[in-house]
Amino acid sequence: MADKPVLYGFDGSTYVRSVRTLMHAKGIDYEQVPVNVLEGEPRQPEHLKRHPFGKVPVLDIDGMRLYETYAINAYLDETRDGPSFTPRDAKVRARMRMAIGLFDSFGYPNLLPSVGYHLFPEVIGNPTEEQHKETLEKSKALLDLLVEKKGNDPWLAGQEVSLADIHVAPILFYVSLTPDKDTLIQGALSEWWQRVGGIESFKATEPDLG
Repeated sequence: MADKPVLYGFDGSTYVRSVRTLMHAKGIDYEQVPVNVLEGEPRQPEHLKRHPFGKVPVLDIDGMRLYETYAINAYLDETRDGPSFTPRDAKVRARMRMAIGLFDSFGYPNLLPSVGYHLFPEVIGNPTEEQHKETLEKSKALLDLLVEKKGNDPWLAGQEVSLADIHVAPILFYVSLTPDKDTLIQGALSEWWQRVGGIESFKATEPDLG
């Protein structure tokens, strides 16, 4: 494996953007090999050799291969210089991990179909209006829970930007481009989303949708 970290995945992937956002924030020099989900490239034999389940991102770093966005970002945050995005307080750190776990289990699986209904219907199988309504309701329930657990803090887990914010924000970018934005991004979540817009590394990794 190369000395410079190699990130496999294309810029349009929300999870890849999470990793790219952290790398940018910490000033990590890396090489990126595009693997386009929309064109089915993760299911091609070349990528299946990297990831047997055909997922992105994949990161080759320090002589090892890492899967799963949180595992990748946690390792980068622990081992690389630059600002830390992991809370020092154990309770706040637990809230960060909880937000990420909830998002991966109940947020992404429903937010992606909600986004896909408007932006990528051919990719996710042309969902029906009833299916869209169901995923929209589940997405709203998850986002409401994240806001509830956030409480009065400005960020999802405490007073500072953490890996949780970097983890969740990329798919909210796509939500913000759909007619569902006013249903899903409102109240305290809307205020959080406005703060996310001020994160320089997040702005720098916005995908080119042209």
